[in-house]
Amino acid sequence: MQKNLLFLLILFMVCVQNIFAQNPRSGKVLDDESKEPLVGATIQIKGSANGVVTDAEGNFSVTCEDNATLVVSYSGFVSQEVAVNGQILLNILLKTEGKMDEVVIVGYGTQLRQDITGSSVGVNADDIKNVPVPTFESALQGRTAGVQIESGSGKLGQGIKIRVRGSASVSAGNQPLYVVDGILLTSDAQNTSGEDLNPLSDLNVNDIENIEILKDAAASAIYGARASNGVVIITTKKGKAGKTLFDVDYSFGSSTATRKRGFMNSTEYINYMKQAGLNGGFTEQETEDEFDANIPDWRNYTKVNENWEDQAFQRGGFQQLNLSARGGNEKTKFYVNLSYLDQAGILKNNALQRFSGRLNLDHQATEKLNIGMSMSLARTAHRRAASDNEFSNILQGVAIPSFQPAYNGDGSTNTQTLYYNPLLEITDAKQRARVLRNLSSFYASYKILPELTFRSEFGLDVLNQVEENYNGSKTARNTGAPNGVGSYATATIINYTWTNTFNYNKTFAEKHNVEALAGMSFQKSSEETNNVEGRNFPSNAFQKIESAALISAGGSAGSEYSFTSYFGRINYKYNNRYLFAISGRVDGSSRFGKDSRYGFFPSVSGGWIISEESFMKDIKTISNLKIRASYGLVGNAQIGNFDARGLVAANNYAGNPGVIPTTLINPNLKWETTAQWDLGLEVGLIKDRFNIVIDYYNKDTRDLLLNVQVPATSGYVTQTQNLGKLNNKGIEFTIQTNNLVGDFKWNTSFNIARNINTITDLNGQIIAPGNSSRIVNQAREGEPIGVMYGVKYAGVDRDNGDALYYDAQGNTTNDFSKGAIQRLGNPNPKFFGGITNSFSYKGFDMSIFFQFVSGNNIYNVAGGFMSANGDYFDNHTRDQLNAWTKPGDVTDVPQARLYGGNGVRMSSRYIADGSYLRLKTFIFGYTLPKSVLDKANLRNVRVYFSAQNLLTFTKYQGWDPEVSTLYTSSTTQNGNIISGADFYTAPQAKTLVFGINIGL
Repeated sequence: MQKNLLFLLILFMVCVQNIFAQNPRSGKVLDDESKEPLVGATIQIKGSANGVVTDAEGNFSVTCEDNATLVVSYSGFVSQEVAVNGQILLNILLKTEGKMDEVVIVGYGTQLRQDITGSSVGVNADDIKNVPVPTFESALQGRTAGVQIESGSGKLGQGIKIRVRGSASVSAGNQPLYVVDGILLTSDAQNTSGEDLNPLSDLNVNDIENIEILKDAAASAIYGARASNGVVIITTKKGKAGKTLFDVDYSFGSSTATRKRGFMNSTEYINYMKQAGLNGGFTEQETEDEFDANIPDWRNYTKVNENWEDQAFQRGGFQQLNLSARGGNEKTKFYVNLSYLDQAGILKNNALQRFSGRLNLDHQATEKLNIGMSMSLARTAHRRAASDNEFSNILQGVAIPSFQPAYNGDGSTNTQTLYYNPLLEITDAKQRARVLRNLSSFYASYKILPELTFRSEFGLDVLNQVEENYNGSKTARNTGAPNGVGSYATATIINYTWTNTFNYNKTFAEKHNVEALAGMSFQKSSEETNNVEGRNFPSNAFQKIESAALISAGGSAGSEYSFTSYFGRINYKYNNRYLFAISGRVDGSSRFGKDSRYGFFPSVSGGWIISEESFMKDIKTISNLKIRASYGLVGNAQIGNFDARGLVAANNYAGNPGVIPTTLINPNLKWETTAQWDLGLEVGLIKDRFNIVIDYYNKDTRDLLLNVQVPATSGYVTQTQNLGKLNNKGIEFTIQTNNLVGDFKWNTSFNIARNINTITDLNGQIIAPGNSSRIVNQAREGEPIGVMYGVKYAGVDRDNGDALYYDAQGNTTNDFSKGAIQRLGNPNPKFFGGITNSFSYKGFDMSIFFQFVSGNNIYNVAGGFMSANGDYFDNHTRDQLNAWTKPGDVTDVPQARLYGGNGVRMSSRYIADGSYLRLKTFIFGYTLPKSVLDKANLRNVRVYFSAQNLLTFTKYQGWDPEVSTLYTSSTTQNGNIISGADFYTAPQAKTLVFGINIGL
């Protein structure tokens, strides 16, 4: 009996040993389609923290039990669970991830694309890599349906306008909320002089892994009071377990202006202006007397023929170096990057230089606790170009007659020109700005239960900006400071966010999946600014404020705001086909009145994955069919920090201190609220080779935050009130296709959007910012924001060359004062979008991306100076040579008349179609074959050529159709209303770049 028991015990132990045998397994992970090895694929033993990654040939080796299950995953491919079943050698094929299998970033979490019931659009690192731009927004332009991105000029470091489904405010901000690795960014310009600098230029494009833009209320309501303009969520690159991978990316190139206008040469100018004098009623001698009084050296026109347009431009330079490493093990993963960008602009004296570094760490401390951090540090130096509406704007040099040289015979800069010579800004002035930016986030997540996780995250954005300007004595004509003037200004912003969330995810009875989020967040932003101005410097060798003989001005200020927020979301999925979601956020802000400090922003949405129904299984052509709908409320809090408060300021009463009231209190001031509904259709055909997304939306914004005029008897001019409504509605269409698969691949991505913006209520007022004699943009009821109003140009009288205008009866008149004020144009496009075609064959790849804008108008504000029929002595564009000269002439250019004002007043004469089609990006690359790489012990080598803004097709005769300058006082309201304006504005840069990517 004992022997039998001993035998059974031994037999049992042998069986157990066989069942739980820890044997080495090896294998290879391949692309199911191309059969190419997948480098860096992760093989995880299910139920444990143990895992490995594949090597450069896709091979792996792992020790596990015979009955273990391996979870194999790779970015862009569908994860697969593989049962070992005692096998020693495993060859695993991964299928390319379909559109619906894609994991996307949402507010405070992630979701499968198929489970999303809101509207969002994503761009990954591969879509924007090797694009030669300093900021990520420029790389997104035309790639995301419903998101209009506009670079106002070709100046480096300038602000970029982004509108997600149209402008949602008149006086408050219209820019989206930016979130980087959980950090709510400071995205407002901080400079005190010149045009707005772009705070997002401190981000390195090469650090970005993914960008997701939340567009409708269902997607963005989780961000509540700051989501009415959309939310841009940026995720930076992370480390992966396995061998440390090193990457070196270097690129260099040059830039030129996309277009030059062309101005009269010396002879053309003299002949033209002499004729203008005669036409203006002057004799030939009187005309020459006017020349002598204004430009005494005009008789040199046969000796000098300066091209002032060429003097403004230069061949810009571009070079960028990125060094990165990523890797780790099952416990700790890291990503580190160092980057250097040096770019010289197409305008002389305009450049941008950035040094940046990033370290991202993720560590599994225990089976339940994960901790990590994301940290970046950037130093960005701007050599700034002057604002468009300044005589120091180097492009305004084109107004100087071409017979006046830019430089004297001894090489010094000519100061005896008709207008201030802007080339003095190169030799005798400087405008510099330096930004030191730190973005850091730290997190800890703890798995309380298998389905319940707590996460705490602290995000910090520290921005320190220094502006240093100097103008020497030779610039006195422009500054009014005969012995020089300098200024020094600093701004320091500390913006932190602390967020705590609980995430719950559980599936019941195999068909009911519930995902819930609950959290709270606190944000505080504090700003301190200082500035000082000095005058009377000994020479240009002394440019610091301490060298000034007179400290002429100075000041300091401080400001802050805070938000306290509570938010939640529930996602429910039944049987993998019926989707339902609700979310809500309560926001409290210090910016609003004490009686309206808190707001609630809910959303509800649902979806139906029709393709999962049994009646669809036999329809093989349709791989995905989904409809979704959403409705919700979001808010806008982009106003001044103290607009609701009754403020007083210190004042100087004849040397005695005192205070003066400055702001009228409004205890009821509250958020702008946007109610938005969205209907979406998603279709996948032929195993998702063709994917179509269509969205229709309607956004109603109420309680606009407007600066409303109040009775003068109150002692105030305006008060910020909730008054007014506007509407945005539109449709978006996106199609992505895999046209050819196999060795030769051809993919296409196309998107187009139409947004209709209408101001529905302004309490009867018309808002026309700045100097209305030069500004045509307005905000008025029944019209889109920025609509252009003025006198309509009717052409030229064939009999006498007079400029003609339309009166209120539709008849023509040569009296401008009798012209009827009417609608002239719309700066908002009817359609915008882009199309990308990507090709690859073995080691070769090519991408061609066109971006387009259609149906918008541009107002050339400078037209009344540069195309002014000889009204004054500015040099003119060459099209003015087509001016009327004799009865019967058919032309749209009135007769040239010195001081005659013939057709130069603000009218539709200077408004043009701004539509364009642009070859935005062209990339051609070649990746060395594996056989060559193995000999050199390299993982990857790719060389490429990239071009930006290569070709532009447009009817607009200005420098560039992608233009929008703010040529009046820089306020948020003016920036919202003034759009599509061109005032000696620099064109976009055409950039050609060669580069190499090396993987070690």
